[in-house]
Amino acid sequence: MTTTTLKRTTLRSKDLNCPSCVGKIERALGQTPGVTSAKVHFSTGRIVVEHDPAIAPVNDLIEIIGRVGYVAKATGF
Repeated sequence: MTTTTLKRTTLRSKDLNCPSCVGKIERALGQTPGVTSAKVHFSTGRIVVEHDPAIAPVNDLIEIIGRVGYVAKATGF
């Protein structure tokens, strides 16, 4: 039996300029293997992702967000 260690990662994007941005990012991350949840906070630009870093590392999450047209960076909050 394997044990999955989920991690909660907070990313930030300054590119969120409309509510539809939220849906695009949440859908893209939600379809990513290893991601169990993704919540985008439009007003703050925070993107909180719960994921298995062995399957979906942070750099991959940032790349996926980039593919749907937004720039994201890892943050400490």
